[in-house]
Amino acid sequence: MVTEMSSYWEPWQSLNKKSNHILVKLFISVLFVGLLFRLFFARSSPYLEFSEPPTVATIFDSHKGNPQAEKSNASDAVIPQIPLDINGRDSGKETCDLFSGKWIQDPRGPSYTNTSCPFIEGQQNCMKNGRLDTEYQYWRWKPHGCDIQPFDAKRFLRAMRDKSWAFIGDSILRNHGQSLVCLISQEELPIEVYHDEDFKSRTWHFPSYNFNLSVIWSPFLVKADIFEDDDGVSKSEIQLHLNVLNSKWTKDYHTYDYVMISVGQWFLKTAVYWENNKIVGCHYCPRLNLTERGFDYAYHNVLHSVFRFITKSSHKPLVFYRTWTPDHFEYGEWSTGGICNRTQPYKEGDYNGKDVDHIMYEIELEEFHKAIGNVTENAKHVKLLDTYHLSLLRPDGHPGPYRSFHPFEKDKNAKVQNDCLHWCLPGPIDSWNDLLMRMVVKY
Repeated sequence: MVTEMSSYWEPWQSLNKKSNHILVKLFISVLFVGLLFRLFFARSSPYLEFSEPPTVATIFDSHKGNPQAEKSNASDAVIPQIPLDINGRDSGKETCDLFSGKWIQDPRGPSYTNTSCPFIEGQQNCMKNGRLDTEYQYWRWKPHGCDIQPFDAKRFLRAMRDKSWAFIGDSILRNHGQSLVCLISQEELPIEVYHDEDFKSRTWHFPSYNFNLSVIWSPFLVKADIFEDDDGVSKSEIQLHLNVLNSKWTKDYHTYDYVMISVGQWFLKTAVYWENNKIVGCHYCPRLNLTERGFDYAYHNVLHSVFRFITKSSHKPLVFYRTWTPDHFEYGEWSTGGICNRTQPYKEGDYNGKDVDHIMYEIELEEFHKAIGNVTENAKHVKLLDTYHLSLLRPDGHPGPYRSFHPFEKDKNAKVQNDCLHWCLPGPIDSWNDLLMRMVVKY
């Protein structure tokens, strides 16, 4: 107001004394009316009001046509979902692509340790199993054009109050889900309220926030008869029903607020393909005298069915599809003596992946954009978590021989099974959840 008054006051000094009395009265009247007007405008303007930000619950219930009041206290108010496009690019910052960047050294290290998280599977507990190098834990993903904050467990749990997550897919997806549980458990230890006989499907409950996180093992997402033991030895060909979604996850789909889906590696296995209760071919089964369809045929069809279910469903949780995870076997594969003993990330251009990586990744992108690309009202709730490129650059983050407990304890030259597909915890896979938080909770 000082600036405004000085700009009006100077011309009045040049007026004669006779007119001053009248004009001063007029000025005071105009000033009084102006002040009343500004006071009224300040109270009515939406740009000058202060209010609590809406919770995620409010946003999603409103999107579903059923707005409701916030469930949490003001201290637990949740910041709304960040506006990202379907490819994970920040719509407010066109230069930021979360999935394109580089790995940079981070002296802070991981947010948890193998001893502070009791939920790490034995095969991913690399430090407990005897891995000595630790440098792989001291890198973080740096997107081009922006930065990502470390995972904030308290902030995430506040956003998830009265909500539920479902991680649906294969063992790598379970690996991903357990990374998230480890990160969150640094704020509150959950209670395991369910597990199946083999501990492949599990549910954890975080009581202080009434938050559930479930991992549902469904490596094909469709109905599959599997005859394989835990060592990967199969008694018979997998029977895969390409157009029948697995009820293990679809039956409870309507109860989830957030869903993460990812599969892939199991489609490379020998399998007989069924459609409409009829055999239509197979992949790699010459002894059965069936038409060779190829794993790409099955992957296309299954993803088409999955995305159709998601977009046609009346229930609209926020759904993420996480892309294919490249392995880093060298000098062989899983069953032919392949190893992965690198201790640092690749630099850009050092490694471009295998042919199968490109095939599977391109199928995912094609089916995703075919179903979601137009961003219709039925598809706005579906996002792509594209971890392909950043994972491709991390050959150092796998258990390798340390999938088993101290494999070289008795013989330093022992030949052991290497795991160059799953990820150590803690490790590079935790960055997937840094990205996930960036896409779910706005900073």
